Amino acid sequence: QVQLAESGGGLVQAGGSLRLSCAASGRTASNYAMGWFRQAPGKEREFVAVISWGGARTVYADSVKGRFAISRDNAKNTVYLQMNSLKFEDTAIYYCAAAEILSMGARAYKYWGQGTQVTVSS
Repeated sequence: QVQLAESGGGLVQAGGSLRLSCAASGRTASNYAMGWFRQAPGKEREFVAVISWGGARTVYADSVKGRFAISRDNAKNTVYLQMNSLKFEDTAIYYCAAAEILSMGARAYKYWGQGTQVTVSS
């Protein structure tokens, strides 16, 4: 089992920045690819970004490319999502998740956190 706990969400004005963190515990989380997903009210959960277990590979959704950056510190068992130039449409609950493969599909992810709310005011 891998337990995941997100933090760092909050209320920010459009154009601002936030950094989300995802702390992992339990089985060796560094063996997993780590992804971020988000879900806005009334919408499907959507892929945001993923990073390989070693950190060498990253993939981003087109909607956040150039604004968000995913990184990980395996010594701290923590994954980060730096979000810059935030837009109103980035408002959502953000979830981190762990998968055995690098994937943009939610079904590949075996472990999920509880989520952290990000609200961007226009």
